[in-house]
Amino acid sequence: MQKQFNKLIGILLLSVSLLFSVNVHSDQALSDTENVNKYKLLILGDSLSAAYGLTEPEGWVYLLSERWKQEQAPIEVINAAISGDTTDGGLARLPRLLSLHKPTHLYIELGGNNGLQGHNPNKIKENLAQKIALAQEQDVQVILQEIQIPTNYGRRYSEMFTNNYQQLADEYAVPLIPFFLQDIALKPELMQNDGIHPVAEAQPMIVDFIKPKFEAIILP
Repeated sequence: MQKQFNKLIGILLLSVSLLFSVNVHSDQALSDTENVNKYKLLILGDSLSAAYGLTEPEGWVYLLSERWKQEQAPIEVINAAISGDTTDGGLARLPRLLSLHKPTHLYIELGGNNGLQGHNPNKIKENLAQKIALAQEQDVQVILQEIQIPTNYGRRYSEMFTNNYQQLADEYAVPLIPFFLQDIALKPELMQNDGIHPVAEAQPMIVDFIKPKFEAIILP
């Protein structure tokens, strides 16, 4: 009876030892996985970042993410861009996105649809400001994308619209990336028929333009 008891205790101790060993290994693997991507970049944008008119793998966000993976850069990209989104829609979605993904950096590429719809520039600025403040309250570093709209909306309106971005960058001390279509939009062959969205051939050009700017901000 004693021998059977001792054998049973031995089996239990061995099982506990093996279980502990497996758990330690799993925790280490999880830790190693987490360390691969030290930075998490959340893209809050509209059709310009959502590969409008293209397949997802053709879009600049996907191409950028793949290039970073190839280079083993410690940056994970979460693309939360939605075609047709506005500063109002982005503001409504942002709290959940921050809670769900817990990014280290937030890239805001919004306002174009507001401008094309002739929304009040002051309201656009207010919405952007609220998004920046919300992210900064959670220690998320914001990267603001300058947006430009066609000049046929009138010089005064266009200037007020575009100036919002520099003003916000100064007020909240966030980096501002120049409009990534400022040269591409001048070449019809690089734009879709609507004259607003770039074609697939232009997407790698956007990556070449924006990648070093992101890296200068995100990487130490």
